[in-house]
Amino acid sequence: MPLNRDHLEVFLARAALWTSPIHGHIFPPGARRDALVGQTSGFIVDPTADKAHPCLVCLLGIVVITHGTALKVKCSADYVNAFLVQIQSSPVVLSFGVADPVGAIGIQADLATCGALGCHTVCVITALMVGDTTVVEDVQPIDTDWVADQARSLLEDIPIAAFKLGHLDNIETIAAVAEIISDYPQAPMVLDPFSALLPQQRDDEDILLAIRQLLVPQATVVQLCADELARMAETWREPSDDDTLEIDAMQLIEFGCEFVLVTGVPGEAQQVQNLLFGGEGLVRSDRRQRLPGTFVGAGSTISAAISAMLANGVSVPEAVLEAEEFTHAALGNALRLGMGKRLPDRYFWSREPEPDVAAK
Repeated sequence: MPLNRDHLEVFLARAALWTSPIHGHIFPPGARRDALVGQTSGFIVDPTADKAHPCLVCLLGIVVITHGTALKVKCSADYVNAFLVQIQSSPVVLSFGVADPVGAIGIQADLATCGALGCHTVCVITALMVGDTTVVEDVQPIDTDWVADQARSLLEDIPIAAFKLGHLDNIETIAAVAEIISDYPQAPMVLDPFSALLPQQRDDEDILLAIRQLLVPQATVVQLCADELARMAETWREPSDDDTLEIDAMQLIEFGCEFVLVTGVPGEAQQVQNLLFGGEGLVRSDRRQRLPGTFVGAGSTISAAISAMLANGVSVPEAVLEAEEFTHAALGNALRLGMGKRLPDRYFWSREPEPDVAAK
């Protein structure tokens, strides 16, 4: 039935939505609300609205943010599809981390990795790094209040599908981020707090303890290399030369996280081994051929890829497998941007293969 605009009596301007009693007719009990109109599951106008507010007029030119929901309104004629708006087409990952000018680790690496895997990344910068492909010269932490304000501003506006936590420079920032994350327990969180480029952090006993007590219990996946796990374990046990890797990983799970991914497990010289532990013990063990050359950014790529996979609804074991395969391929196509180590090419899949000159 054609739309009769004279009977379409709904005013969709933002101010009207929050002016009683109009919004009671527009949002039925139980309907979800976003910062504007978005995420409205079953956006239906009560038929009584026609009689209750006969002076309201539909602004057909207004843009209604529905995050992919077809907006349906009830008028005297019939239900009509007034708008079909698709605003959010990709899951959003919120990344906390350092700004690396090279793009090997931190925010820039997360942007590239998550983007390559179908996610949009919004960012909270926790520190600024000065360096190149050969060396890190300095790290300047961002004020804790600025970090918290960045995060709160984004979270009040954008639905987040997953969190990725990287470099957090001090105890105050760790505590602030932990408090913010605790308000969103439904979103998976990947914790990858250390980097080979910034080794001083894992030598700070207070920071290790804060991470273990405040962030590990909230994590879906904690990612540590074997050396980082051993150093973290010294916050609850004495240093040991024994092979305590599995015991330490299971202890982290006892502290509250769901899974622990240990990368760079000692083994055969020509292989790279990663182990994933869950509540029942070892979940998966993956070995891959060690690639020739020196690289930087492999760990950041794995953790960001896991975050992207979780944001897309993939289970943790499958997300870890996909992330490892993606990272291995990115390293196999690594970029030499300067005189130092090579960086993973997170967009390897978009490159045209080199023409075979010999074949010509």
